[in-house]
Amino acid sequence: MRKYWIEITAGFVLMFVIFLAFRGVNIVPFLLFAGLGAGVWFASRGKGRMTALPGSKRSKQLHTVSMSFDQIGGQERAKQELTEALDFLVKQDEIAKLGIRPMKGILLTGPPGTGKTLLAKAAAHYTDSIYLAASGSEFVEMYVGVGAGRIRDLFKEAREKAKKAGKRSAVIFIDEIDVIGGKRDGGQHREYDQTLNQLLTEMDGIHSDEAPRILIIAATNRKEMLDSALLRPGRFDRHIGVDLPDKKGRLHILRLHAANKPLDESVDLERIASESFGFSGAQLESVMNEGAIYAMREQSETILEQHLAMAIDKVMMGEKTDREATAEERERVALHELGHAIAAELVRPGSVSQVALSPRGQALGYVRHNPQQDRYLYTKEYLDSQIMIALGGAAAEEIFYGGRSTGSRGDFDQAMNIVRTMVESGLTELGIIDANMMTPDKWANVTRSILDELMAETKAMLEARRDVFTQSLEVLIKEETLSGNDFRALLSRLSKSA
Repeated sequence: MRKYWIEITAGFVLMFVIFLAFRGVNIVPFLLFAGLGAGVWFASRGKGRMTALPGSKRSKQLHTVSMSFDQIGGQERAKQELTEALDFLVKQDEIAKLGIRPMKGILLTGPPGTGKTLLAKAAAHYTDSIYLAASGSEFVEMYVGVGAGRIRDLFKEAREKAKKAGKRSAVIFIDEIDVIGGKRDGGQHREYDQTLNQLLTEMDGIHSDEAPRILIIAATNRKEMLDSALLRPGRFDRHIGVDLPDKKGRLHILRLHAANKPLDESVDLERIASESFGFSGAQLESVMNEGAIYAMREQSETILEQHLAMAIDKVMMGEKTDREATAEERERVALHELGHAIAAELVRPGSVSQVALSPRGQALGYVRHNPQQDRYLYTKEYLDSQIMIALGGAAAEEIFYGGRSTGSRGDFDQAMNIVRTMVESGLTELGIIDANMMTPDKWANVTRSILDELMAETKAMLEARRDVFTQSLEVLIKEETLSGNDFRALLSRLSKSA
């Protein structure tokens, strides 16, 4: 009935305006006042309800998911923790007997690309729940109250969809929650504060006794930025770390993504897992995809190991470039990379995976290292050897040219970062010290002392192998790329002949 009254009123006003215009009355002021009144009335309805609609429409596309935990690799510990937490939704009758409070929120933290979104989708599948997803940026607007309105509409939509589908629960996934859940500092960010306050209110349990139950799963890679009120028990009850996979996890991920690809029988995925140290799940997926692309370029029916090796280089360094260096530059770059490779083999035998002279990304050449096993703790001796490997290129340039080039800039950054780690870990002559109390001059003195000492050791070590440099230089310039095994065989042969 209300709809008809609105149509009748609108028709009457329109006819009245036409009548006034026909009688020669100036209707412009009437139109301005009418437009202003309509705008005020429209904007005052629900503080942002109008602008929350687009977000709701987007989330409707994600309410059905078929992702399961078996399709996610490399996160066994995170999957186990998440499964235990989700059992509170699945086994509601059992937890009611024991008087266990329903879980309200799960926070997934970890680096980008580790599978936090996939875990949220698998959680919805595991609990047979409606799944809605949103990004933290969708709730941020310059108008006060818009974000809060979108939060209300998101929770309302989750309940309505769950009831309509006959589900007992719904999972709401909010990616990059640090956008709206950052620490409140009492400043002028009223929109952020109201959005966060509304989220806190929804999670506080106003509707906790109602069916269907709402479980919030949020993801962030900056947990330290979140407000303490959001992190407390009763809101986010579980904090689950989703870290970079270890070698076993990387192998599992590679096998999952290789299931629909024609891998050659000679491909050793364990070797690929070893060479992709530090890769996230997203990067490993990209390695398999890029390997298939390289196979297609060469019109190969199967994906060979060399295709995956090139894919690792592309993911790490970028695509090959067509920059043409002069003969002098190529020789300097070759000596620089040989300095890295020879230093690496001397301080950590078997660690070089590939030596390349071809430009890739911003680098004119590179050495890819193959860690023999994943490491999580580092000794002073190990970090010293890492610095010597990083300084090997600059040391080789000083030995043969008497000076360095700008190509050592990235190596020096890496070396100084290692020095900072050593200082903060109490592995220097300073002992245990608060790094925040270090002055810039003190940092400069410590860094100069450590790097100068290790540079002298590196130069002395490489100077004793000058003949190895000169004899292997021609081979590298000719071949452009040497595998780790070929390089070690060459190094062994030249060392014996020397």
